[in-house]
Amino acid sequence: MAHIDYYFATISPYAYLAGSGLENVASKHGASITYKPLDLMALFARTGGTPPKDRHPSRIEYRAQDLVRRAKTLEMPFHLKPAFWPTNMAPSSYAIIAAQNAGTGDVGALVQSVLRACWSEERDIAQDDVIRDCLEKNGFDAGLADSGLLTGAETYSRNLEEGYAAGVFGAPFYVVDDGAKFWGQDRLADLDQHLAELE
Repeated sequence: MAHIDYYFATISPYAYLAGSGLENVASKHGASITYKPLDLMALFARTGGTPPKDRHPSRIEYRAQDLVRRAKTLEMPFHLKPAFWPTNMAPSSYAIIAAQNAGTGDVGALVQSVLRACWSEERDIAQDDVIRDCLEKNGFDAGLADSGLLTGAETYSRNLEEGYAAGVFGAPFYVVDDGAKFWGQDRLADLDQHLAELE
């Protein structure tokens, strides 16, 4: 059975636009997933990337058009400039890590809930009440937002190091245990095909 390490940031619009695509592909092929939220800005700094606000105007303009087009094609509600973006990724990432460790709910749905809160619902995913709400709605104890903070911080930092070592440079990024890498929500079909070839 294949395994996928899923590297993402809880403020990534393209991770939001991936929706449940990864989970659907993994389920189709019986693949398992480890969710690895990381600090995308720190990753950019180490891999030659540029934060969106610092990019050339041509790239900023294209990104804006592309995001709106993708959301429309996918029929997903989307705010190009949500009220609380950028925001601190760490609290929501720690909660996702704690939830994955707890293993009592749907981690994939939780990740999507957090991303949706940012990009569709315009809520501040750095706030405790928003994180607790996302946890509860997806079968987790809301108290996970306040527990395991040290473990969460350590895992969050380790995810960055492991992602960097694995060749990750953006989000969403999918790394299969055979070394195959796929960057972007628009590469899920390629991931699907790759997993089919492994069967």
